[in-house]
Amino acid sequence: MKPTAVALAAGAWVAGTLGGLPISSAAAASNEATIDIVAGTYGSNCGAPRGNVTRDLAEHCDGLRTCSYPVSVIAAQSGGCHNDYLAEWRCGGHEFHNAVLAAGAGKGDRLILSCVPSSGPGH
Repeated sequence: MKPTAVALAAGAWVAGTLGGLPISSAAAASNEATIDIVAGTYGSNCGAPRGNVTRDLAEHCDGLRTCSYPVSVIAAQSGGCHNDYLAEWRCGGHEFHNAVLAAGAGKGDRLILSCVPSSGPGH
């Protein structure tokens, strides 16, 4: 079984329910930073163009404070090349973050993107 990749914004922590569901519907109503997808790229190491899965990533994660994105929702590996996955996002329109799943990313792997600030070490 492949490990789950967890990518958090610097100083962020995950709380609440994951699985692509909103952690808090109050996040959008308040002025708390939410995820704004810049680009999603699957298979850049195999020659895929930057941003080839941006729309799908944005549909799953835009506007949320935390998002658990299942890589299995995108195309399977192609041409015998083991694809990597790169997610790029902003929090509140200014903080830029990225996360990478190494080559071979696919079914069962998840990226966790977050804009939830940390309250300290271990949180």
